[in-house]
Amino acid sequence: MPNKHLYIIGLLLFFGFNSFSQNTKKSDSLKIDSDLIVVRDTIPRKPINILGPSKAAFYSAVLPGLGQAYNKKYWKIPIVYAALGTSVYFFVTNNKEYNRYRDEYKSRLAGNEAINGEFPGVSNEGLINAQKTLKRRKELSLLITIGIYALNIIDANVDAHLLQYNVDQNLAIKPHFQYNEMENSSDLGLTLNFKF
Repeated sequence: MPNKHLYIIGLLLFFGFNSFSQNTKKSDSLKIDSDLIVVRDTIPRKPINILGPSKAAFYSAVLPGLGQAYNKKYWKIPIVYAALGTSVYFFVTNNKEYNRYRDEYKSRLAGNEAINGEFPGVSNEGLINAQKTLKRRKELSLLITIGIYALNIIDANVDAHLLQYNVDQNLAIKPHFQYNEMENSSDLGLTLNFKF
């Protein structure tokens, strides 16, 4: 019998201390919750302009180089105009030469060969071959001009996107402090965030 009383007293003490320790943990958890450390960014960030890339592309479509000026990449404007000017120059030159050979060929077909012979040593077959070559070059120059114009728009759009890309010191890794209720302890760690 005395052992039975000892067991009962031992069980009562065990459950009493256990319930007392749980109460202490509850009060500690309230204290820890009120002392949470919140880490905030100290570097102010510019707000992201969602329409910036589309504006830059629109400006470049209206006037080549204007999108680069909108992005404040002024050094790209002479490159855009040099590339467009070169391709337009080759288109105009090839078109002019094509028209000269074509006019000579038409003049020969009309029977005016001896009067206005601009190319006296070139045969009719040579005039036809020269027209084909110059027409091909003219069309290629036109395609290159259109391609450079499109690259101008794409460059302005991509550059505006990259200007908004976040590369500051508070980019991804941030410390965090969190209370773990299951283990009644606090967790300190680092959080790595990626936003796409």
